[in-house]
Amino acid sequence: MNRIRTAWARARGVAGDAGSATAEYVVATMAAVGFAGLLVIILKGDEVRTMLTDLVHRALSVGG
Repeated sequence: MNRIRTAWARARGVAGDAGSATAEYVVATMAAVGFAGLLVIILKGDEVRTMLTDLVHRALSVGG
């Protein structure tokens, strides 16, 4: 009976942690995808595009 308990405890310990790293990768990947989607939405706006274009024009015309 003691061997069965020991084997069961080992199986639970291994199974409890199995896949946890994969789940962490999924959470981090989903957060990155969400952040990238938010950036795409923000950068598609006309105001942001105008600000970035003006910034690039000013940066390139400083030396001239």
